[in-house]
Amino acid sequence: MAGKFEIYKDKAGEFRFRLKAGNGEIILASEGYKAKASCENGIASVRKNAPDDKRYERKETKSGGHMFNLKATNGQVIGTSESYTSTSGRDNGIESVKKNAPDAKLDDQTA
Repeated sequence: MAGKFEIYKDKAGEFRFRLKAGNGEIILASEGYKAKASCENGIASVRKNAPDDKRYERKETKSGGHMFNLKATNGQVIGTSESYTSTSGRDNGIESVKKNAPDAKLDDQTA
């Protein structure tokens, strides 16, 4: 099964997206957007920037975990990963975003 983007509304009423891998696991999540169009623009930016390894900011969490941010060409964070227990897990997550994001289907759960 291919990956997919899901658009949904959070408890605050903001639009968010998450990218799920083919196995249903969330591999990237967005910030909240006031407008649905802005959320859709975020997805377009993920599709465009995901294949470029230079767009990934690899980080360590305060608790010693590993995570990454995907950044747009302007340096703005467009998606954040979960926390992984190892650098290899984080790097596998990055590879999964690279593979899934460009052709992921769109599942709009707000329509």
